Amino acid sequence: MRSKVVDFLDELGVNPDNVHMDNLCDSFTSEMQKGLKGEPSSLAMIAAYIGPDATIVPGEKVIVIDAGGTNLRTCLVTFDTLLKPIITHFKKTSMPGIAKEVSKKEFFSIFADQIEDIIDLSDKIGFCFSYAATITSDHDGTPIAFSKEIKAPEVIGVKVGASLLDELASRGFSVAHKKVAVVNDTVATLLAGLAEGATKHYDSYVGFILGTGTNTAYFEQTQYITKIPHLAPGSMVINVESGNFAGPRGKADELFCNTTKNPAIYHFEKMISGAYLGAFASFLIHKAMDQHLFSQDFCTRFIKEGDVNTTEMSHYLEMPFNLDYKLVRCVENNEEDALTLYTIIDTVIQRAGKQTAANLASTILKSGAGLDPRRPVCINADGTTFYKTAHLEKYTHFYLEQFLRQKHHRSFDFVCIDNSPTIGAAIAALSL
Repeated sequence: MRSKVVDFLDELGVNPDNVHMDNLCDSFTSEMQKGLKGEPSSLAMIAAYIGPDATIVPGEKVIVIDAGGTNLRTCLVTFDTLLKPIITHFKKTSMPGIAKEVSKKEFFSIFADQIEDIIDLSDKIGFCFSYAATITSDHDGTPIAFSKEIKAPEVIGVKVGASLLDELASRGFSVAHKKVAVVNDTVATLLAGLAEGATKHYDSYVGFILGTGTNTAYFEQTQYITKIPHLAPGSMVINVESGNFAGPRGKADELFCNTTKNPAIYHFEKMISGAYLGAFASFLIHKAMDQHLFSQDFCTRFIKEGDVNTTEMSHYLEMPFNLDYKLVRCVENNEEDALTLYTIIDTVIQRAGKQTAANLASTILKSGAGLDPRRPVCINADGTTFYKTAHLEKYTHFYLEQFLRQKHHRSFDFVCIDNSPTIGAAIAALSL
């Protein structure tokens, strides 16, 4: 039975053994290099214009705006003498453009509403903007496109920091001395690691998000960012936009991508992220049913219960005998069905872990950091998919240890920092 399932997964290119770390990392690094040169690439490699010398000033207040997927959060952040963040004046509301389309005026009016009661407490504003945006050399950002169902077409292409200050000025606030630092959420996640590193000797930092979507940020030597002329020597944070990586794919990946809304883009995200892992597992289960790898009872039950999401597939691996979960009910009283289902789901997650490891390994190898084991690379990893999906974090660590530490002799530490986007945005503002 297991041999048949493995052969089935091999034929569709899903077996983790078909993911060759060297080849995948070479392909990933090649796309990174092309993106840094401004050549056509699946990796945008967006410069953040923030270096490793970003300074955390104890006691200085920073206004923070965190524009996430569905929620808009605002607060005031200060760091104590131990560089631990203190968050006050916290507010949360819905992102503008969720319920209905909004104009540019309406969009920034909602942001101004949230911070006008604290606007006089600091001249520095950290703006975490969790959407694709080009960052300018003055630390502002212009949205390229909105995802996550945000409907604000007039905001595309305008500077969000300057537009926010204009809205505040129209309300009579003095903004002449106000400065806004716009950062991507993955860049902010990286910067949050700087506070962690204040008492440790990290060689460099990586920000990594694996939740509904995925992305990576790291420090790159400016001499290699040739698409931007006349950069000063040193290093700079790069937002990789790694979810769009167009690397090697198997037969099942090709077929599955064709069922998604935008089949030509975000191939890598569709192989490892929370929005797609469950759907991909469901796709494979249907294929396995077509190949008669499951009993007729399972097929009838599965069709009745409906396809699964990432949380439901994870629950099956965590508690495969708990009949409260629909996948357990689907395999009830049939050991072969239960093992076949477990093998398919675990293989999907194992492969995602190996691909995640390749993503992180490529980033660290490209940075050139981590060669001194006394000074590892700090990986600040964020996202519920990475931490809550059964076995995913474990597999990622396994392949990173095997490939990056043992083969390439690079040292790294994982950290998980609460409120990373908020803390990182505050650090970006403090560096202005």
